[in-house]
Amino acid sequence: MSNQSFGLVEKKFFTLPCPLALESGECLDEVTLAYEIYGALNQEKSNAILICHALSGDAHVAGFHQGADKEGWWEIMVGPGKAIDTDRYFVICSNILGSCMGSSGPSSINPKTDKAYGLAFPVVTIGDMVKAQKALIDSLGIAKLLSVIGGSIGGMQTLEWSVSYPQMVFSAIPLATTQRHSALAIAFNEVARQAIMADPHWQHGDYYGGQKPDLGLAVARMIGHITYLSDTAMRNKFGRRLQDKNDFSFNFEADFQVESYLRHQGTKFVNRFDANSFLYITKAADYFDLTSKRTSEHQSLFAKALARYLVISFTSDWLYPTRKSKAMVKAMKKHDINVSFCEIEAEWGHDAFLLPNPRLADMLSGFLERMAKEYEA
Repeated sequence: MSNQSFGLVEKKFFTLPCPLALESGECLDEVTLAYEIYGALNQEKSNAILICHALSGDAHVAGFHQGADKEGWWEIMVGPGKAIDTDRYFVICSNILGSCMGSSGPSSINPKTDKAYGLAFPVVTIGDMVKAQKALIDSLGIAKLLSVIGGSIGGMQTLEWSVSYPQMVFSAIPLATTQRHSALAIAFNEVARQAIMADPHWQHGDYYGGQKPDLGLAVARMIGHITYLSDTAMRNKFGRRLQDKNDFSFNFEADFQVESYLRHQGTKFVNRFDANSFLYITKAADYFDLTSKRTSEHQSLFAKALARYLVISFTSDWLYPTRKSKAMVKAMKKHDINVSFCEIEAEWGHDAFLLPNPRLADMLSGFLERMAKEYEA
C-alpha cells in the first residue's frame, strides 16, 4: 500500500435546506454539517464512499489542512494508492450531528438566543445523525453510495444507513461495532458522563464563555481510553513500569506509566473537544439498538437491507467483542443477505481498526474493488 498523503484538503460546510425532525419528536430549525471530500466523483456517480467517524473523530479523515501538519485520523487507510484509494473513489466524511468539530451541536449558537445551545440542544440519535448525512449526500447529487464504512460509533452509523436507506447503500463495512450496547458499555459511558456532570464548572451545561469542566472531561476521556485498549496492549505498553522514577513517590503523583499516559490523554482531549458533545454522542450510542426495531413481529431490520456487507471484528476488542459481530452476521444471514465476516487477530483492543494493520488494509481494498466491479456490471 502507498504511503502517499492525499495532501491539502479543505473543510466544507453544508446547511440543511429545511428543519430536521428528530426521533425524539423535537425539531432542529437550523442544521449545519462540516465535511471533507477526497478524490473525484466519476461521471456515473458510482464511486462515492461515505466514511463515518467514531465518538471523538471529525470530518478530517485524511490529508492536511492549510497551515497545519496534523494528518487525518485514518491517514493510514485513505489516500492515493491506499486501501480506500482516492485515485479511484470519491470519499466523503462528515462531522456528526451533536459534535463540536464544525457540525451543529450543543456548543453551536442557538439562533433563538444568540448563545450556545448547551442542554437546550435536543438529544439526538444515531438515526438523526444519519438523516442529516443523507441530506448532505443528496445535495452532492449522489443517488447511491458504493460503500459506507465506519468503526465503533461510525459502525453504528454504517448499519443505520444500510437499514434506513437501503436503496442508497450498495455495500457496507461495519468495523469493531455492535447492533446495540451491552450493559457494560452503557455503564462505562454513564460513569464518564457523571464525571463531567460532577465537575462544578459544568453548570448544567451552561459553561460557555466561562471556565469549562476540563477536569470532568479529562476523567471521562481516561475512562474511555481504558475501554479502547486491551489487557494485552496495556501489559505490553506499560506493565507496572514506573514513570521517570526509580521508586514510589508515596503520594498521589502519577507513579506508573499507565497513570501518566491516562492523565496525558485526558489533558490533551480537553483542548479539542466539548464536554456537552461527549454527553450527547455517548447517549446516542447507548440508545442505538437495531435488535429492538423490526419490520414485522418476526423480521429484524436487516430484512430491509440490500447492501453487501463486510463485517470485521478484532480478537482483543472486549468493548464490542466478536460474539456481537457474529450475532449481527447471523441476523443478516436469516434474510439471505450477502455478508462476509472476518475476525482479525490484533492485540490493541477496540482501537485496533485505527492502527496500521496490513490484513485490514488488504481486506478493505479487495472488498471495495470487488464491489466496484459488481456495481458497474
